[in-house]
Amino acid sequence: MKIIIAGAGEVGFHLAKLLSYESQDITLIDSQKESLAYADTHLDIRVLKGDATSISVLQDAKVGSSDLVIGVTSSETTNLTLCLLAKQLGCKRTIARISNTEFVDNKDTLNFPALGIDELISPEELAATEIQLLLNQSAFNDTYEFEEGALIMVGVSLPKTAPFVGKMVKEAARVFPELHFMPIAIQRTGTQYTLIPRGDTVFKEEDQVYFITLKEGVDELYKLTGKEKKEIKNVMILGGSKVGINTARDLCANKFNVKLIEQDKDKAFEIADNLPNALVINGDGRNVELLQEESLESMDAFIAVTGNSETNIMSCLVAKSKYIKKTIALVENMDYFQLSHSIGIDTLINKKLLAANNIFRYIRKGEVVAMTRLNNLNAEILEFEVKLTSAVNGQIIRELDFPRAATIGGVVRDGKGIIALGDFEIREGDRVVVCCLPKAIPKIEKLFL
Repeated sequence: MKIIIAGAGEVGFHLAKLLSYESQDITLIDSQKESLAYADTHLDIRVLKGDATSISVLQDAKVGSSDLVIGVTSSETTNLTLCLLAKQLGCKRTIARISNTEFVDNKDTLNFPALGIDELISPEELAATEIQLLLNQSAFNDTYEFEEGALIMVGVSLPKTAPFVGKMVKEAARVFPELHFMPIAIQRTGTQYTLIPRGDTVFKEEDQVYFITLKEGVDELYKLTGKEKKEIKNVMILGGSKVGINTARDLCANKFNVKLIEQDKDKAFEIADNLPNALVINGDGRNVELLQEESLESMDAFIAVTGNSETNIMSCLVAKSKYIKKTIALVENMDYFQLSHSIGIDTLINKKLLAANNIFRYIRKGEVVAMTRLNNLNAEILEFEVKLTSAVNGQIIRELDFPRAATIGGVVRDGKGIIALGDFEIREGDRVVVCCLPKAIPKIEKLFL
């Protein structure tokens, strides 16, 4: 695919890096020479200095023959204008990063595709949504919903007491035949290797295991993993960033009791005016005495979303030392993901990764309707819609020529989630959730074309 990315900031560079690994034809545009210098020397891509809304610059980037244009500059106006121009100049699909969530809330009314903007992405809104999901499934450290919860992915670290520790996957399936979930990926503790579990794969203590489950399967997983389903009602948010404000707004709308701490006095007053149902405190959240004064111990969850990753991590560690049930830290450095479980923070989230996940489904072949990358795992979960011409249409799962580096986690048929086993027949219109390692992606894509 020929892809043009405007904006060599964090999201743009991260996207360019991921896509260059897949041998895509990438052009990265930015008005700042310094922003392009690192990408030019470290990635196998073309860089172009200039204004992304300049028609001559876009023509130089050969926008007319491009498959996808992604506007992820820091300027919302630039991103929207770029997409509008790119579509007029012949680009097939456009995606704009925005910060004004009103655009996302009203996208059906405003009909952005008619203007030439196929998709809107707000990394801040994606992060806020991710936080809400994590609080709803409080014992798990990673979650994702397919088809509004028809299938749910949860990640959990297996304690020693979990009844299937030491058992093979096929043994666990025999012992617990009524279970409504399927293991799709495993990371062994202390390693960075991702396993796609087969029947003879053994579950081990402290494995980070990802399951696809139905709504009723979530409670089963709580019981079997020995995790306690903790009701979360009182939430403290550190940082009045866009993520912090969006998260507080969403949580207040769902009747959570929210305290938000913001260091900047003017910003704190502004947030208080906009969020009347949240208690906004002006102070330095790095001050442990302040956190204690504001009853940190009585909180069910602590969410650190300042602009500083180290502040977020350290304040979450303070919260964990006070036995807070759930801690979530926003981090910018991808390398920190390796540390999250070992240092004791429940979940790290990253806006770049969330935005990249959302954009990546447009790069995949086949009818990909949803996609997520697992935190710190070298695996992707893709949701394909089965077409009449798809090779999998009318096939029994066990008879498919399916690579060992991939597995089917579940199927959504007529809006209902199904944990599909070997004797399940895939049909046109089904939405099939597949977890696969990078080497298996080309073969999987062919099956769903």
